[in-house]
Amino acid sequence: MLPDGSNPLAVLVQEFEATGVNAGSFAFLASQQAYRSASVESLMCDAELAKVREQPAPWAGLHVCTVSLQVLEQSTATRNSYRAPVSVMVNCPPASTAPRDRCAMVAFYASPSRIVY
Repeated sequence: MLPDGSNPLAVLVQEFEATGVNAGSFAFLASQQAYRSASVESLMCDAELAKVREQPAPWAGLHVCTVSLQVLEQSTATRNSYRAPVSVMVNCPPASTAPRDRCAMVAFYASPSRIVY
């Protein structure tokens, strides 16, 4: 759910920038021949998350997961490793709005105030 009166594009930009990439950092990283890779360190979904137990998903097929990522950033000059939590929401069958044969990501949150624990 988006905050009342919010612009969906602005929220998407805010969440993307919470991953550590904005226009300025992207240009700098590109000039340094930098890249970022990530691997899943842990994954907790649905009833494993206290907030979801307190307030379950509003329909069958909507799933909320919090992923702890181990991120590695490398460039010609530096190497940086860190952990980052990200919450992801997916819509799966039997939800009527889900694709028939797969799940579709409907949201991701990287800013600390939006991550589901």
